[in-house]
Order: sequence, then C-alpha cells, then structure tokens
Amino acid sequence: MADPKGFLTTKRENATHRPVFLRLKDWREVYDEFGNERVQQQAGRCMDCGIPFCHQGCPLGNLIPEWNTLVWKEDWKRAAERLHATNNFPEFTGTLCPAPCESACVLGINDDPVSIKRVEVSIVDRAWDEGWVTPQIAATKTGKKVAVVGSGPAGLAAAQQLTRAGHDVVVFERADAVGGLLRYGIPEFKMEKARLDRRLDQMRAEGTEFRTSVNVGVDVTAEQLRAEYDAVVLAGGATAWRDLPVPGRDLAGVHQAMEYLPPANRVAAGRLDRSPIHAGGKHVVVIGGGDTGADCVGTAHRQGAASVTQLEIMPKPPLSRAEAHPWPTYPMLYRVTSAHEEGGERVYSVSTTEFVGDDAGNVRALRITEVAMENGRFAPVEGSTREIPADLVTLAMGFVGPEKADLLTDLGVDLDDRGNVARGRDFQTSVDGVFTAGDMGRGQSLIVWAIAEGRSAAAEVDTYLTQRTVLPRPIEPTDRPLV
Repeated sequence: MADPKGFLTTKRENATHRPVFLRLKDWREVYDEFGNERVQQQAGRCMDCGIPFCHQGCPLGNLIPEWNTLVWKEDWKRAAERLHATNNFPEFTGTLCPAPCESACVLGINDDPVSIKRVEVSIVDRAWDEGWVTPQIAATKTGKKVAVVGSGPAGLAAAQQLTRAGHDVVVFERADAVGGLLRYGIPEFKMEKARLDRRLDQMRAEGTEFRTSVNVGVDVTAEQLRAEYDAVVLAGGATAWRDLPVPGRDLAGVHQAMEYLPPANRVAAGRLDRSPIHAGGKHVVVIGGGDTGADCVGTAHRQGAASVTQLEIMPKPPLSRAEAHPWPTYPMLYRVTSAHEEGGERVYSVSTTEFVGDDAGNVRALRITEVAMENGRFAPVEGSTREIPADLVTLAMGFVGPEKADLLTDLGVDLDDRGNVARGRDFQTSVDGVFTAGDMGRGQSLIVWAIAEGRSAAAEVDTYLTQRTVLPRPIEPTDRPLV
C-alpha cells in the first residue's frame, strides 16, 4: 500500500481550473498545474483495501493500487511501466474518461475516493517529459496484414497491439487527420491534440501505417479490403446520430453536434480560419445533457455566444448516490463540467416540441414543454409550454449505432437487435476474418471501454492469424455473451 495513514490525514484534491475569463480566450486545456508533490499525496490516500474494487470499475484492469504506491514512493518510472502495462493511452483516459474506477474506490464508501484520474495523467505526463515513452518495435514479423477501419481509441488500441505483435497494420480514416472523435469531436479544452499527435508519432515509429481521407466501402471496396488483408478490424464507432423529427427541424441554424464541433476543432488546430457554424452573438440552445452537449456548451462560450441554454429531458440528477446506484456502481449524479462553470443555464425535465422560424427560414426560438414520467413514459405537463430564444441549436442526443453504409452492407456482416455489428465471444463478426471493436459493436460507450475492446480484439485477431495467445485480453471472452 501507499501511505498507511494517507486516507486518514489527506483530503481528496483535484486539479483546479484556470480562471474562466482567461480560458475563454483560448482553446487550451482548462486545468491548472497540480505539482508532483501534491500528486504523491493524493496517491498516498490509496488504501490497503484487500479487494481493490477500482479494478471492477475499470474495464482495462488498470493496476491502480500498484501505481499509486509507486508514485507515493517517488518511483515514477516503474509507475509508468505499470500504467502502460494495461493501457495504451493513459493520457486519453486521464483527461476524458468519467472514471468509473473512482466510483468503485473502496474509500468512496464513506469518504471521498482517491483522485485516480489525476494520478494517472500525472504519471503519463511525467513519462513523456522524462523520455520514458519510446517505440516498442516488434522483434519478429509475422508476414500477416491487418486492416483497421477507424482511428478512434478502439482502432488505435487494436492497431498498436497488433503492430507490436509483428503484424503489418494499416489504419484507414475517412477524415483528413487521424484520431476519430479524439481529433474532431473532443474539443481542445478537454484534451489538447498534442497528446494525440505524440502518441501517433510513437505508433508510426513502431510501424503502424495510417491512411487518411479514405472512405472504406467507397474509396476502397469491401472486396479489395478482404483480398489484400488477412484480417479486418471494424472500429468505425457509433456515428449514426439521433435526430429530433419535430416541426421546424429543417430550419437553418439547427445542426447536429457532430456538424458543429468538428469545424470548431479545425479552427482550434489552425486548419480553418472561422467555423461556418459560429455561435458569436447568438442565443445558443444545446439539446442533450451529456458530455457531447457539454462540449457544445464550452465551444459556444469560446465563440462568444450571447447566451447558452442546455436542455435535458431527464430530471435533474441527485447530488449524492441514490438507492438505485449503490456502491460500487457508477452513479448518476449532478456533475458540473468545466464548460458549465463558464456560464449558461441548464434546464431539466423538458422536451422540445417545435423549432420556430422567422420569415427568412432561420430558427428564432424553441417551443418546449415540461415533462413528467407516467407509466414509464415522458408525458407533457399541462400548461407548461413556453418559447425560449434560439438562433443556433445543436442536437447532442447521442448515437444510435454505426452508419449502415456501403462497407457493412458489402461485407455482409450481421447486425444485432440494437443495430450494432454483431460479434461473438472472440470479437469476430459473422464474416470469417472480420472483427469489430468499440462502439461499432458495443454501441455508444466510454473511451475506457473502447480501448479495452481494441486491446481484446487485437488479441483475438492475433490468435486467429497465428494460433498463439500472447496479447492481453482486458475483456475476457467469458465476460461477454454470445451474439
């Protein structure tokens, strides 16, 4: 264990955020410096709890108590080794994961849990600063070729594992830069893309090849893919967005979140001078209360919106665990993100019934009504309908599965009842040699699940190609039902 009295003497701390008036002037990450000494103190709060339930909360099986102890003992290099033993990209999870491991922390039963994410990202940042993160070149090559379709966290994790196992791996990405939603969906203020770029440089040095601006299924056909590669990993994500088909949906100024966020990210990256969908001086309404909605809120603030309102059909979550979410499950709680700190209004238990337009065909308002749960369905509250101003609306209501485009149709893979790509315990689809990982097979989920699935799928692909079992499987096949 770390400090035997750490959890008794040290209170939980996390990194503070830069002042709002400063961070709204740029796209940099919002966090203040934390300092290694404070990180060590936080790592020292990790208890000798006997059964570390943080492992139960983390799909990757991160060795959290081990690297907490090593940090407390100032053995940062070994801590980085233990961290990378289970996670290809701890800088991604350390900034973006909602930390189900912290919700499962034993200390959290009757106290504030350990600041696991803060320790995690501090370890990997120190590792990069010290030059401990280097390419891991395969000692021998297998002569097998693998195509990975999609360069989000699942695809990248699968590609890195397979490259290190000696396979020739090509990652296809239809955007003009690698990273999937890490690149153009997640705003810079949540994770600066320098974190992604240095990891991609490592992967290139290891031998992974990236091909951008390639729409697989169109630019490269399914037939060509199957003919050229010994195995295929589908990791294109769940990118089919949920829409809101109410009157006025076709008005100008109503956009999907993933139409709004990518050009803003291009501006932050210097690839675009000004976003064609800009919130400057406008009354912005974000429909959807999740992380993507919060990303839209923070982006609108930085673009100079006149006002920002976020709507959520669900009731306001409680401040503490409800009986329905006992420890160590991940609870639905009222959370304030950095974007919410920056201003705006959050409105719960409301449903949008109409987009109201002006004479020129632009949205000018939303007609909303309060809702209450009746017999398992949301029912409108009589007399609660009202209008709120809206010059720009973003729909951030989640995703309904992978796009049913040419690739999936031409490959002939089966879909499950939810519209995701069906797969068995070995992550293989109904088509021999074609595997799937991440949201494309699982449905919309967390980044930590995407990386875990990418690693596990890579292990199954390696076994398929070589009949060996050398790569780790964070998600054991027996944990997943047959499809």
